[in-house]
Amino acid sequence: MHSLMITAAHPGWHDHSGPGWWVIFPITFGLLWLTALGFVGFQLAKRRRRGGWRFPQAANPQPGAGKQRPEDLLAERFARGEVDEDEFHSRMSALRAERE
Repeated sequence: MHSLMITAAHPGWHDHSGPGWWVIFPITFGLLWLTALGFVGFQLAKRRRRGGWRFPQAANPQPGAGKQRPEDLLAERFARGEVDEDEFHSRMSALRAERE
């Protein structure tokens, strides 16, 4: 019991003879977080300046990828209202006649 009271009264470093490096941990931890947040902020600012999130394009796109058939393009224009119904049918029949 006596040794327990002595340990509680003098846990070891109250007389300032122990290591003083305990101050370094909070400073290092704070610098770590500031670095991480700074890096994230820098990346977001760089993306914003560049114009948004861009994903790398495929190195070798498949042939014909991204090309639409003329019928599909005409149908899209009709759906957007750029072409009326009569013009749509006349152009679609012209495209089909051209294929045959």
